[in-house]
Amino acid sequence: MEQLLQITEDISAFVWGWPMIVLLLGTHIYLTIRLKLPQRKIWTAIRLSVQRDKDSTGDVSQFAALATSLAATIGTGNIIGVATAVSLGGPGAVLWCWLTGVFGIATKYAEGLLAIKYRVKTKDGRMLGGPMYALEKGLGYKWLGVLFCVFAAVAAFGIGNTVQANAISENLSQVMADWMEPERTKMFTGFLLAAVVGFVVIGGVKSIARWCTALVPMMALLYVLGCIYILCVNHSYLGEAMSLIFNEAFSLKAVGGGTAGTVLMVAARYGIARGLFSNESGMGSAPIVAAAAQTRNPVRQALVSSTGTFWDTVVICAVTGLVIVSSIIAYPDISQEDGGMLTKKAFGMIPYVGTPILTFGILTFSFSTILGWSYYGERAMEYLAGKRSIVFYRIVYILLVFAGSTMSLALVWNLADIMNALMAIPNLISLLLLSRVIAKETQHYLWNKNLDEEAKNDELTPA
Repeated sequence: MEQLLQITEDISAFVWGWPMIVLLLGTHIYLTIRLKLPQRKIWTAIRLSVQRDKDSTGDVSQFAALATSLAATIGTGNIIGVATAVSLGGPGAVLWCWLTGVFGIATKYAEGLLAIKYRVKTKDGRMLGGPMYALEKGLGYKWLGVLFCVFAAVAAFGIGNTVQANAISENLSQVMADWMEPERTKMFTGFLLAAVVGFVVIGGVKSIARWCTALVPMMALLYVLGCIYILCVNHSYLGEAMSLIFNEAFSLKAVGGGTAGTVLMVAARYGIARGLFSNESGMGSAPIVAAAAQTRNPVRQALVSSTGTFWDTVVICAVTGLVIVSSIIAYPDISQEDGGMLTKKAFGMIPYVGTPILTFGILTFSFSTILGWSYYGERAMEYLAGKRSIVFYRIVYILLVFAGSTMSLALVWNLADIMNALMAIPNLISLLLLSRVIAKETQHYLWNKNLDEEAKNDELTPA
């Protein structure tokens, strides 16, 4: 087992190394240029995200689709992941994480556009879409669509399920340590969590979307308010924190006696990697639920989808980064802590409610991630084996929620990281090879000011 763990760690480190970082960030920058900087329309996108296209084809509202994708994206990566990037890459990692989000908006936009452009309608009236359909119908590469779905279905069991359930049970076992034995708490948590997840996912996308629509705004707002309180406490250190972030992001000073490269290289490596991992732009997961949105044309949903990266990384990760760096300056003793402890100590500065807010944030973020990824996994499984396979997949998914609450997950984490990286490769191929289509649709609907135009009926392909 130790040897297998080491092998998966090495593979995970390779697939999330510089080649993947260059591929993902390169795609972000290429699409930003090719699509004429769609980030300029972020406020239009936010406005569209809270409107409804009631008479348009789709299963859920645009906001519900966005909330579901945010539920699967906003998680412990935003809370602890940013702190981990700072502890490993220094304060400069915050800026690189933020820049990744800014450029990633274009990629999330492109994914959402293709999801609507190539979505299909099933016999029972459901909308299905995602990278697998773009690869099959846009490029004729069905085999790549199959590979993407295999990776997605497996990844959902890991990063979207067991590791999230484990995060919930671990946190509750610590909170309840004075009243109940940790192992018993984990067993009880696993049983309750599996029951609630089962109740929600059996209702399908509409049930998942309802829960995510209720959870996501509340949990994000509460978390951001907690961060704002800490920033107010640390207000005298904010100028120094921002200066340190910018200076170290571009510092050419050697690290580790010159053996680890420059401060810039280390900050960029960990900041970009954490930013890419947290917002999932380019991974291909978010367009699966974007395809279910009620929207009159592909570009409207593309804009709404792009706000996911804006909220996830440009806002939440940036605020978290400022909290961590300003707290390190204010309390230098915590600078040697790892990512999880850094975040705990920062929120511990809020009297009485700081730790509960952090705990509540981790619990709700993790739970919503389980719901969002259940939908991704189901759609991948349906593409591979048909609608009848969904029931079997749901049963396994619910059972793994219980298992994840009670077991050690070092190996599962590594496998999940590998599957996530492998998901991104077919998706990035579809984005790059179909960039001409994306640019054409963007020019017509966005830059020619036809956002209110209804897409032609023949653009919707029957399943």
